[in-house]
Amino acid sequence: MQDEKILQIVADNIRIERLRKRISQEKLAEQVGISTKYLNMIENRKANPTIIIIIKICIVLDVNLDTIYRIGS
Repeated sequence: MQDEKILQIVADNIRIERLRKRISQEKLAEQVGISTKYLNMIENRKANPTIIIIIKICIVLDVNLDTIYRIGS
């Protein structure tokens, strides 16, 4: 799988789960410990977050890691 496709899947699933939980980018970023700008870059496929950041996002969103890496959500 190409890197761009993986970034797309991760970005889309983070956004979907964040919106599903009705959490703003500002609130999620604050709880994860990153800037809102960086979270926006992640959701817009302009940043490649570390696995640590992905796990922190999963914890805050209360989802499993496979939810974020799921294809075809």
